[in-house]
Amino acid sequence: MLAAAALLLDVSSCYLLKLSLRIDIISFFSDIKSLNHKHGRVQKGVLMRRKLPSNRSLLAFEAAARHGNFARAAEELSLTEGAISRQIARLEALLDCKLFDRTGSRVQLIPNGARYAHRVRETLERLDRDTQYLKGVPDGSKSLEIAAPPTFASRWLIPRLGKFREKHPDIMVNIAVRTDPFILTGSGFDAAVHFDHPAWAGMRTRSLFHERLVPVCHPSLLTDAPVNTQLNRLPRIHRRQTPEAWHHYARESGIALDNPALGVRYDLHEMAIAAALSGQGVALVPQVYIANDLSRGALVAPWPVANSLSKHFCLVKPAETGVNDAALAVFEGWLDDEASVRPG
Repeated sequence: MLAAAALLLDVSSCYLLKLSLRIDIISFFSDIKSLNHKHGRVQKGVLMRRKLPSNRSLLAFEAAARHGNFARAAEELSLTEGAISRQIARLEALLDCKLFDRTGSRVQLIPNGARYAHRVRETLERLDRDTQYLKGVPDGSKSLEIAAPPTFASRWLIPRLGKFREKHPDIMVNIAVRTDPFILTGSGFDAAVHFDHPAWAGMRTRSLFHERLVPVCHPSLLTDAPVNTQLNRLPRIHRRQTPEAWHHYARESGIALDNPALGVRYDLHEMAIAAALSGQGVALVPQVYIANDLSRGALVAPWPVANSLSKHFCLVKPAETGVNDAALAVFEGWLDDEASVRPG
């Protein structure tokens, strides 16, 4: 009887030990799962593998979706029609949904298929661009991805980059246009040179300069009449995003304008400057963008600069440091030196 009780106790202890071990293991994997979800990823080999479509399936699907025909997709990819059909069948099995309606030899994307085709095409195009970009980067060189507003990029930043390359030939600076502030983290940009905005809260910023507006026109438009009278008479050129700019300028300068809102409207300062250069009227544009045009006599500015009509430009960097911080620090120092040079 005692022996049976001892055996039962041993069995119970063994069971409790196994149960405790099982609970510990479940807790361990639960912790890993929680950690992975916290960091937005599931580690391969710990919980589950990512189930991603093969390149062949995606290429076959994108071509078939674009042509609306398996045979033409097969011809483009140098495959058989059967191979295209098999690749798409594998993709549909992986996704657990249909992508095409098949009626005889005809195929047509269903709504889910059309949406997926758009995403796949964007991804393949981006992958191709990134591949071509990487092939063009010399070994041992560094590169920066910088976002900037269009007119600032074309009229201020890019014309100065030649001097940067002379000093730092090992750093390649790529520029992309972003008209409005955006979420910098995860955007693929190392930094942005942009006007100050609440959207940059939490980012690291460095002040550069103020963008102040001044009226400019082609010299052929001016006469011997008083310049303030001419400003009221000349056709006015507006930037669409700031329709009140001329009204504010008239109030600050004290120059009487019969109807400040009259005149054509353009989206970009670059467009307004082009219109002024061609003699179409007087444009209210940032002084830093037309310094060269003023110095060579292509434009004239006999009216005062508007101190209240300004935007504060700054270099915006992500809150966290990145792999390109060393190159970015070099660019930041150079940018600060350039911004300290006032237009003549």
